[in-house]
Amino acid sequence: MSRLKLSFACWNYDRTRALMDGTVPVDGIDLNYLNLPVEETFFRMARFQEFDVAEMSLSSYCVTLSKPERPFVALPIFPSRFFRHSCIYVNANSGIQEPKDLIGKRIASPEYQMTAPVWIRGILSDHYGVPVDAQPYLFGGEEEAGRIEKMKLQLPPNIQVNPIGPTQTLSQMLHEGELDALYTARMPSSFLKGDGKVKRLFENYVDVERAYYRETGIFPIMHTVVIRREVYEANRWIAQSLTKAFIEAQRRTYEDLYETAALKAMLPWLTAHVEDARREFGDDWWSYGLEKNRKTLETFTRYHHEQGLSPRQLDVAELFAPESLEAFKI
Repeated sequence: MSRLKLSFACWNYDRTRALMDGTVPVDGIDLNYLNLPVEETFFRMARFQEFDVAEMSLSSYCVTLSKPERPFVALPIFPSRFFRHSCIYVNANSGIQEPKDLIGKRIASPEYQMTAPVWIRGILSDHYGVPVDAQPYLFGGEEEAGRIEKMKLQLPPNIQVNPIGPTQTLSQMLHEGELDALYTARMPSSFLKGDGKVKRLFENYVDVERAYYRETGIFPIMHTVVIRREVYEANRWIAQSLTKAFIEAQRRTYEDLYETAALKAMLPWLTAHVEDARREFGDDWWSYGLEKNRKTLETFTRYHHEQGLSPRQLDVAELFAPESLEAFKI
């Protein structure tokens, strides 16, 4: 019997590498793994639906669920998770010393609907008293001019979002003081210069993020995996096949990270890092599945709605293919 050929666009992660090199097969599927940076994958999938299966921004996916056609269906697989307190960058001369100083300032993100800024704005609102609509937001290319919102947004009138100039970049604007703060996923080049003009709001971000996790139990989810709906509807069995394969690839990574015969990643105290993660999060510190992530997902869908990106708070169960939420037992 012939196997179904599917394209899959995803970055080169340790937890998906066994799918890329073929050491973990996918039941009934020949997977053509396209190793692409996340911004390219997201743009091409959201705009043109170029791939059968793809990594996707959780926020972008939630935006599509408000469209009548609902072009994608997701799996409860999360290639990217990231605490984002470290990703609030400020101009050193902006007068911003603590979160409440952000109120009324000139703030930007590469895109308003990006997952990282959704988490940042939500955390600032919930935990630091910074209202989401305290000021307008700017958006545009972080390092290259001309970036636009990849998805058309219909925001409520209390949230104002405007583009920067056609030749401007957010990184340079932050460096020159034309912006006070930048909420982003990628570390801006103006911070990497190291000249002190751009700094993190939370310079002790590890301590802050650890305290946030201990208070909330949330390890923020950034990306999920989506299937084009017509591909899924024609072959609903693929949701289970793909989910099983992602779980197996991740299981092998957990084993690799705790291999002590020789370190498989270039971190001198990798074993200690793993043991620290287990103490803090438990053995499955990068968990897949709905139930283990229900609170995280419900918090995110609340933020998404509060920030005008969803007309209602989405039920987290409606995000995922039902076949991916249950597994057989012997």
